[in-house]
Amino acid sequence: MKRQTLPTELIFQVFTLLIAFIIIHAYYVTIIRPQAYAFITAEKQLLADDPSHLSENNFYVVLKDYEQESCFILMIWALAILGYKGVYAYRQRQLLEKDLLQLPPTLPIGPEDTRTLLQSLAERTASASSFLLPRVLYLGIQRFGVTGNIQDSATAVGDLCESEMERQESELSIIRYIAWAIPSIGFIGTVRGIGAALGQANRAVEGDITGVTQNLGVAFNSTFIALVISIILMFFIHQLQLFQERLVLDTESYASEHLISRLRTGPLP
Repeated sequence: MKRQTLPTELIFQVFTLLIAFIIIHAYYVTIIRPQAYAFITAEKQLLADDPSHLSENNFYVVLKDYEQESCFILMIWALAILGYKGVYAYRQRQLLEKDLLQLPPTLPIGPEDTRTLLQSLAERTASASSFLLPRVLYLGIQRFGVTGNIQDSATAVGDLCESEMERQESELSIIRYIAWAIPSIGFIGTVRGIGAALGQANRAVEGDITGVTQNLGVAFNSTFIALVISIILMFFIHQLQLFQERLVLDTESYASEHLISRLRTGPLP
């Protein structure tokens, strides 16, 4: 019983990225940017009529730039991947509440029982053969049937759980990359905004600081939004990692309690 390697997750990631881009870009085009530019135009008119007018912060102005849009797209994409992995791990955890071996509690398992036990386990977990718990039980029973050694079976179970932990860690690399990319995009907006503000320095010397302030707003708003999104995303990443680690540890404990502790090498008394 091996873990299936289907491209389901890859297809899911590609489609969720496209969907996130379509939804967020549509929201920006239809709501955020029109509202932001309307507010900026109104503020310019108020300043022209009253030079002492104090401009106020506006939510749409803070979000309007391309860096913030990119950060939100990546956030939705990462949350969708986290949700996919969370649902998959939750489905696996539900198996821990079931008795997959379905043997009397006091009945030991000998080498002669492994063939029948493997067949019944494969039949009961046909729809969940890629889950960790069936693979762990199958490997433990199979190794015991081949070697007749309890320690070999326990070692095989431990090695599989350890490799599963490493695999889950490696699969989170794409999400960690997104969490790293979001602040980087925010800093790109900062550099772009400061560069544009410096390009308006000659007008600021002449007394018109509107362009400088707007471009500095781009710089600080992009970093602010990126850092906030990164903090939120890292929280969910750590929660998923904790959930996955507990799943592996609980699976190993399940195998030790329901399988390893019941194996016997000698004849029944």
